[in-house]
Formats: sequence, structure tokens, C-alpha cells
Amino acid sequence: MYTLLQRALGPEPGRNPKLARRLDKKGGIMTSDTPRTPSMSLKAAVVAIVVAFVVGVVASLAIRPRSVQAGAAGGGAGQADATAAVQQLDWRVPIAFASTLPALGDNIVYVSEALKKASGGAINWEVYEPGKLVPPFGITDGVKDQKIQAGYTWLGYDQGKIPSAPLISAVPFGMEPWEFAAWWFEGDGKSLAEAVYAEHNVHPLLCGVIGPETAGWFRSEIKSAADFRGIKIRFAGLGGKVMQRMGASVTMLPGGEIFQALEKGAIDATEFSMPAIDKRLGFDRVVKLNYYPGWHQPYTAFHVLINKDLWQGLNETTQALIETTCTAGVLRNLARGEALQGGIIASFPDQGITAKRIPVELLRQLQKVTAEVLTEEAGKDDHFAKIYRSQRDFSASYHKWKSLAYLPRDF
Repeated sequence: MYTLLQRALGPEPGRNPKLARRLDKKGGIMTSDTPRTPSMSLKAAVVAIVVAFVVGVVASLAIRPRSVQAGAAGGGAGQADATAAVQQLDWRVPIAFASTLPALGDNIVYVSEALKKASGGAINWEVYEPGKLVPPFGITDGVKDQKIQAGYTWLGYDQGKIPSAPLISAVPFGMEPWEFAAWWFEGDGKSLAEAVYAEHNVHPLLCGVIGPETAGWFRSEIKSAADFRGIKIRFAGLGGKVMQRMGASVTMLPGGEIFQALEKGAIDATEFSMPAIDKRLGFDRVVKLNYYPGWHQPYTAFHVLINKDLWQGLNETTQALIETTCTAGVLRNLARGEALQGGIIASFPDQGITAKRIPVELLRQLQKVTAEVLTEEAGKDDHFAKIYRSQRDFSASYHKWKSLAYLPRDF
């Protein structure tokens, strides 16, 4: 700064003009041999310029948008530039599943932490455990009414008020995870789901997917359709409707209440999720027969629900960052779910647990009843019919690829 002032003001009084000329030549500026007499001293000029600079910086910070400051606070110049347009979001995000449950509940923790890092601290989602802010089954209503800004849940819980919601979350004898992801991102899935939830002032973002659940934990063997009749079972979504048609007495319970119901004998059996998750909840300590395959949920999708008005108020950069992070969450969630199950099943024999397969003949019966239930539901709700048709059409096209490209199951 001192050198720049020398060039701007010329040499100080009493300074050797020849030396000043040499300095100015070196700096690329020619000056006269005659020394100039500045209107103020060099020291005063330095003070004036420094004061002006500081005042300018303070003023610019005062009028700078909050989003820019939040982005710049996260790191160096490159990071500040990348996140300059990200808005500050301090949101409460309740979840339907405990964050201690692997693949089921911990995915939103990964997503929230990734968002905070990617935004330089601008996007801060505080995750609340089930029941802390709203009931586990009340997340959609909480988002709709803006009691909360967002939530993470399984949309099948909305079946009572949004009949088509289970199609977006899990369909018996439906798509496998990668096929569902293809339908969501490359087919009509995303747009159809947004249209359904727009009517409830909610914007859904696919933010997690896991593979098949187990077919359930039972006290006694399941060999035929007759073995379903009269049993009291916890079952969710469209699979619950199928089980009712098969003669079971179906009840719906949040994950945290299932163990107690099993232990007290209020229910005879339950389905919930993958083996690693079910075991964490302790089902295997009460019942010892674990059935496969998970016909009722070949995929399970999870969504972040955001109040529609809030979502529309976000700028494109903030929306894109949230969407991109949720898309990363889908892959990470699928990978984690698939990685954990083999070791859990391998430990079953030492703990007196038996993994069994549902007989193929019984699976065919369940598939037939499922088709009947889906057709009936499509006749009751336009959104259900439209989504169901879209999924069937997509699967028919996808099957041409799947049947040729992938190895048969016995390889």
C-alpha cells in the first residue's frame, strides 16, 4: 500500500528526486525530476485510505444478504463462491424411525450432515427422534400445516388420507429398488408424486431406498393360506390389506411399540423391516421364525417432505443442493441396507432363529390377492389408478431388459 501511495502522490518533500525517478521507472511510471508537494502528508493519506477501506468493508457486510454471509463462513474463497446463493435454513426435521436403526433411521442423519457440509453451514436440519415434535404417523400433517418445515418418513403411513401414497413407498410384488429408482427419476414417478402431495401443500423428495423386508416374524409355521387366518399381526401399507383379505387380523403400530406388543401377546406376528433393523428392535427375543421373501415390500422408499410454500420460496441453488444431497442419500441408503443383512442372517442359528421361505404356492396365492386389492384401490381413487398404470407400463418395458440382461436367480 505504501508503494502505491508513493506512486500516486510522488516523493515526499526533501526526498531525492533522482531516486524517486528511478523508483518510478521500476514501477512502470515516469515522473518529472521536479518533486511534487502533496496537499497532505503521506502519513495522513495512509490513515485516510485505511479508514475509508475499513468503513467500506463494514458497510458491505451490513447490507450483504444473509445467504452470502452463511456461505462465505464455511471456508475459503472457492467455497464461498460455490455457496454464495445458498439460503440460510435452520429447520426442525422430525423422523418416523429412530436414528439408531441402521439403514432405516440413520440415513437422514447422513443427509443432514452432508447438507450442512456442502452448504458451508448454511443449511442446518436439526433431526428430531420419533414423537419428539409430532407423532411418527403425523409428519405429513405437521408439514402441511407448517408446524414443522420438513420431515423424513415412509409415505405408506399416509394411506388413510392419501390412498395412492403406498404406491410411492412400497408395492407388494412390485418393483425392486433400482427399478423403482429408474421409474422415479427417469419415468413418471417424481412428477406423479409431486402432483399427489401438492394437493396437501407438501413437496416430496425421494431421499432413501432400501431392499426387501422380511416377510415377517411368526410364532408358528406358515405353510398355507390357512395359517394366516385368525392370527393377530402388525402389518403396514398395501400388504396389510392383502393380509386382511387372507383372513388375518391386522393392526398398525409404530416401530417403537412392536416389541412390547409381541412380548405381551397383543400380536402373534409382525413385519417391519430388514433383518438388521428387526433384530435391533428385539423381535427375535420373542419369536424365532423369520420368513422370506419380503413379497409385500420388494423396495421401501423414504421421502423428505417439505412444506410446499417453503419449498417454492427457496431459490434454485438451495433447491438443487437439497435435491442433489437427497439423491446421494438414495444410493448410500441402498448400499448400507444391502451391506448389513448377510452377517445378521449368518448369526441366526447360534441364537435359535430359523430363517424360512414362504412356499411358492402360497406366494402365488398372495400375488393373486394382491392384484385384486390393487385393482379395487385403483377403482376408488384417480391418483392411485394413474400411478398404478404408470408403474405397470414401466415394469412391462423394463422387464424386456431385465429378463435378458441379468443372470437367472440360481446362478
